Amino acid sequence: MATSGELQASHPWLLQSIVEALQADTRDYQRHQGMFFEIGVKSDHLLGAFIHRTLRGQGAGGVRLWYYRHLEDYIRDGLRLSRGMGQKCALAGLWWGGGKGVIAQQEGRDYRDPTLRQAIYQDYGYFLSGLRGCYVTAEDAGTTPEDMAHIFSTTRHTTCIPPQFGGSGNPSILTAAGVVIAIEAALEYLGFGTLEGKTIVMQGVGNVSYYMIAELLKRQVANIIGSDINVAAIEKVKNKYLTAPLDLRVVERGDNSILKETCDVLVPNALGGILNANTIPAIQAKVVCGAANNQLENPKRDAKLFPKDTLYVPDFLANRMGIVNCANEQYGMVENDPFITSHLEREMPTGIYQRCLEIFQRARQSGRTPVEEAELFADELSLEPHPIWGNRGQFIIDLLVQSGWAANKLA
Repeated sequence: MATSGELQASHPWLLQSIVEALQADTRDYQRHQGMFFEIGVKSDHLLGAFIHRTLRGQGAGGVRLWYYRHLEDYIRDGLRLSRGMGQKCALAGLWWGGGKGVIAQQEGRDYRDPTLRQAIYQDYGYFLSGLRGCYVTAEDAGTTPEDMAHIFSTTRHTTCIPPQFGGSGNPSILTAAGVVIAIEAALEYLGFGTLEGKTIVMQGVGNVSYYMIAELLKRQVANIIGSDINVAAIEKVKNKYLTAPLDLRVVERGDNSILKETCDVLVPNALGGILNANTIPAIQAKVVCGAANNQLENPKRDAKLFPKDTLYVPDFLANRMGIVNCANEQYGMVENDPFITSHLEREMPTGIYQRCLEIFQRARQSGRTPVEEAELFADELSLEPHPIWGNRGQFIIDLLVQSGWAANKLA
């Protein structure tokens, strides 16, 4: 499914109902430039690429492997994630657009099976090669460095390539460091000092959290309370930080009770949509800032629901370092690359720390929420055309449509 000013279906007899639903949607569909779908030849899995806006550059963002109960959930996730990636890139000053990949898990399949994973991710690489570079993928939830190697074996349109192949590898370490910087900016803005002695509550203790805990302990937080549905993830953290002040709990899927804990900082590090009309009123934290994408179920509504004395840091303002880590991968790898590390420095105007303070101050002056202010600023920046390539992404999408890219996908 792709568009150049007008939403259209490649196979109207099959997809027209989706087009009509998107045309009526005011929450997640924001005039995205393209949505492409394919069934993997080897894996028989639904593969998707969502592209929001490519004026600043090619659509860029990771590919996640996840289970969705309904097709609507799958599509909505791709739409929101791709827009969020564009917002991150714009606020970070990167010459990339908004893109995201989504692979739908199937019930009853063993995703620990290396043969299955190889088939899925090689299929995804072939899928990307067919899209001719209007979307460039990377690592995301459910996807590992080994999976990225499989993608790289069938396409060049990927970043987060393993270091042995000349890439930047796992971005989680830098993502964790960036979110901690955003937390520090929020605490300072509120006049609460540093992280030392603070109580941290963390929902989700997976890959990013694993590294974030190290950053928080270095700053001498008082304690960290965390929860996750994955026993192995919790055990990994416990085994790493044997003497740290940790209270980690295994919970059932859908158990959001951790969000009610009294704390200084609440860190949503699981998946999106967790902050909504049901969960926000119970929050007892001075700062809410995490690594999860699309934390607000309905940004326009939910951003206004936080208690008056709680500062919510928009996720796309805080968790940019994944895309920063791999944004310039094609220009060669540099140890301690200043184009990456400068985003973590307090002085850089477009770095996380200063950008957070700028958004907080803008929100105070305008009376809007930080989410509204960050979205307005990001959308404004996203309309700046790439200084060399202009809107080349849209040009490629138009060519794909004109050349009949989709004609043989349902043969």
